[in-house]
Amino acid sequence: MKVLVPVKRVVDYNVKVRVKPDNSGVDIANVKMSMNPFCEIAVEEAVRLREKGVATEVIAVSAGVAQCQETLRNAMAIGADRGILIETDVELQPLAVAKLLKAIVDKEQPRVVLLGKQAIDDDANQTGQMLAALLGWGQATFASKVEIAGDTATVTREVDGGSETVSIKLPAIITTDLRLNEPRYATLPNIMKAKKKQLDTVKPVDLGVDVAPRLTTLKVEEPPKRQGGVKVADVAALIDKLKNEAKVI
Repeated sequence: MKVLVPVKRVVDYNVKVRVKPDNSGVDIANVKMSMNPFCEIAVEEAVRLREKGVATEVIAVSAGVAQCQETLRNAMAIGADRGILIETDVELQPLAVAKLLKAIVDKEQPRVVLLGKQAIDDDANQTGQMLAALLGWGQATFASKVEIAGDTATVTREVDGGSETVSIKLPAIITTDLRLNEPRYATLPNIMKAKKKQLDTVKPVDLGVDVAPRLTTLKVEEPPKRQGGVKVADVAALIDKLKNEAKVI
């Protein structure tokens, strides 16, 4: 059974992002980039499925600029068997990514697509659901536990009220939550091995997908700075401030 794991290159979570002076977007020049943490969890889970004998091959795929090869090499250092880069300089939006992934799925025929529930740069949380719709596959989102037996996947999902367990037939889309696992550290020997693993590069046009953006970003602004709080003498003073200053009641 093949498992396809999409991974995204994002600004490292330790970096404090800055808005460009012209407010056209986030400044990523000379900024440390890394694999999206949710994608890293997905890679780890796919590798664990292979180690259990459930999966036979783990394929990492990324879409974006040429530097995404580094992200794929990182995925292969964790344990992915090979990588596919869909190289493009166009700013990709969730629907375009879902269409690109559908083309890869049609070609590779995986039984499971395991991907992060969202990316920490745009927080869209859309690609997995869109891919499931395009493929007509079942989906289990926000997974905190995944068990696969035969043609059935049993997934425990994080929901507002706690958790719920669903059973879906394969092939299926599964998106990962933070509590699914803790990704392993990529050791130096595995990093060196990853450099020799197969990494194929294709273009969106090769897949017959139009990745032109459908949405336009008008302006990007930093959130307003939070003001310090104040102490009040009693409940009456609190209610007065909430009503007359904060105007929330």
